[in-house]
Amino acid sequence: MRNFFLLLPGLLVLQPLQGQTAAELYPLIQNVYQRDIRKLNGYWSYIIDPLETGYYDYRRRPAANGFFKDEAVDNVHAYKEYDFDVSPRMGIPGDWNTQDRDLFYYEGTVWFRHKFHYTPSGKKALLYFAAVNYEAKVYLNGKKIGEHVGGYTPFNFDITDQLTTGENTLIVKVDNKRSADAVPTNNFDWFNYGGITRDVLLVEVPQKFIQTYKFQLRKGTVDVICAQVKLNVKEAGNKITIEIPALKWKKTVETDAEGVAAIEAKTKLTLWSPQNPKLYDIHIYSTTDTIADQIGFKQITTRGRDILLNGHSIFLKGISIHEEAAFRNGRIYSAEEGKILLEWAKELGCNYVRLAHYPHNEQMVREAEKMGLLVWSEIPVYWTIQWENPEVYANALNQLTEMMERDQNRANIIIWSIANETPHGDARDNFLSSLAKTVREKDDSRLISMAMERKDKSSIVLSVNDEMNNYVDVISFNQYVGWYDGTNEKIDRVKWEIDYDKPIIISEFGGGAVYGLHGENADIWTEEYQADLYRRTLKMIEERMPPIAGISPWVLKDFRSSRRLLPQIQDGFNRKGVISDRGERKKVFFVLQEWYKKNSIP
Repeated sequence: MRNFFLLLPGLLVLQPLQGQTAAELYPLIQNVYQRDIRKLNGYWSYIIDPLETGYYDYRRRPAANGFFKDEAVDNVHAYKEYDFDVSPRMGIPGDWNTQDRDLFYYEGTVWFRHKFHYTPSGKKALLYFAAVNYEAKVYLNGKKIGEHVGGYTPFNFDITDQLTTGENTLIVKVDNKRSADAVPTNNFDWFNYGGITRDVLLVEVPQKFIQTYKFQLRKGTVDVICAQVKLNVKEAGNKITIEIPALKWKKTVETDAEGVAAIEAKTKLTLWSPQNPKLYDIHIYSTTDTIADQIGFKQITTRGRDILLNGHSIFLKGISIHEEAAFRNGRIYSAEEGKILLEWAKELGCNYVRLAHYPHNEQMVREAEKMGLLVWSEIPVYWTIQWENPEVYANALNQLTEMMERDQNRANIIIWSIANETPHGDARDNFLSSLAKTVREKDDSRLISMAMERKDKSSIVLSVNDEMNNYVDVISFNQYVGWYDGTNEKIDRVKWEIDYDKPIIISEFGGGAVYGLHGENADIWTEEYQADLYRRTLKMIEERMPPIAGISPWVLKDFRSSRRLLPQIQDGFNRKGVISDRGERKKVFFVLQEWYKKNSIP
């Protein structure tokens, strides 16, 4: 059972996350795509259930005989008021909003059913979901096997004893309703895509298998590998062999009583960098299992206001990205769709991407690693959530943990981000500082940050003042002078005073424009206004700001948002993209591209 620290006033108490028991969520398996997997993707039957009739009875009590039973009746001698067999089908993975017009703005429950055949192999069988937005209740052959809350992180169940020889019926109740006690809460500025949005996998592993592993450089070194391998059983004396052929590095070590084998060894390495994204083939063997991965090694540190990659100062030339497909503007569901966005970022001249405002899919992170793109990875603690609610904290902590466990070996991730644009206050500081402490305990090899809001000294002297400066390594903030704060002419009048001796990243800036809408530089929503805003902002960065370590302007492409309602301008899209929702480069794309080419900041 996973345990979670629940936040109480002035106190952290260790308790299980509600709804997740030892019989339900199984510890997350790592590097799932290198396992013996069978994709359960395809076309699944679905039933729209806005009143949750399939889950509750008429007294609003959980029904014993809900849709998850999928009982076979003839509707002549016995009846039921649903039928998956004659229901429509939908592509999985995928969001329901763009696959069924009637569901475009739908928020509520949709039931999904998939049948598959299974032949026992003597191995352990795990059912793995890469992501379901937002709440998933999972049933196999009429019995509940577990549930998960959180729309962007993976989870899995041990279903070995629930599978039957021959046909099996998998049913998932998916609910994407927004709520005040959710993470993110009911108010956010992106589209609430519902559904089973990433891969569903049947994973077979030995009864005793390699569950997770972590490879990184020992803090303060560039040549000492720290390796840790964990089996799924707490058992001492199991031999674990780790091999890195290119380094002629082969070590054998035994597990301790917790089933963990750890070793440190000095070796000469080619370090991962954007210029040379070196990955080493790594093989891990136990007496019963083997797993392979490609892992890079890098050192990311800070010194004053500099970010140091492998001991050298680096300027992060970035862009923020939402996980929305390039042309069809739905939730990304394939590695190929993610790669398009990353290629656009490379074309722009980026060496860094901020994957906002939630963990993106694993394939996208891995593809960025191969392409030499550094990554800021974030959980959706966004705007205002219930800071004093213990279950909300447990939810946020679970999403943070699942993100870190999935991607802990990715060399390109340099920043774990714990929040975006959150209001100041003691409860919020307690909540976020506890998250930061957890990150620090789990991973001391990367930096911690969050996208703060400005707190100015005057209308013209702009600044950042946040108690969370004590817990983060990088001072990152969003600023919209020229858009939400005055017009472009104000950009030329402001000055900045930021008093922290830590690296500074402008995690967001920008303004909206409709591709093809032209006018004078002073005409908002035009490409000219947006391009002028960037020119002035970049000049401000060069001339009237303290030294900064990077920027990730908002945003790569126009994306859907139900908050954006202006007819004939927004039409349901946030228009701050440097690329349109149809893939067209706006004028601002070339302004930023040219600035990145010259990059006068060391």
